Amino acid sequence: MKRKAISVLILTCLIITLLLTGCTESERVSHNVSQEADNFNVLRRLAIINTVSGEPVFEMIGRFSITADTDDNQLEVVVEVEDGQYKKHIIGLNSATTMYVVEDIKGAKVNKYKYEVNYLPKAIQPFDVVTKD
Repeated sequence: MKRKAISVLILTCLIITLLLTGCTESERVSHNVSQEADNFNVLRRLAIINTVSGEPVFEMIGRFSITADTDDNQLEVVVEVEDGQYKKHIIGLNSATTMYVVEDIKGAKVNKYKYEVNYLPKAIQPFDVVTKD
């Protein structure tokens, strides 16, 4: 009887421990994918969309780490370039008129250090630079 009680107690403790410390497989996978992306190992696409017109206004494709800075309402994107240097892009957002989407692109075999930034022509206003002496 004593042996059975100890076995039940040990089994109960083991089950409680697993329930309290366990996490789901999707949480582990999500963490691992985020870690890989932050280490520049995931090819991704970032799109900024004007929610009023529905038109995309900015696109970036490459291997980059992205952080949403909610205090300053901006995205901070760090890109590793071929010579081992890093470039940081800061993208300002307007909560009333813009949204962003980050898409993981799978299966593409590309240069690890290649990235692309596209400004979409309809969103860019031309200007002339005038110098005065």
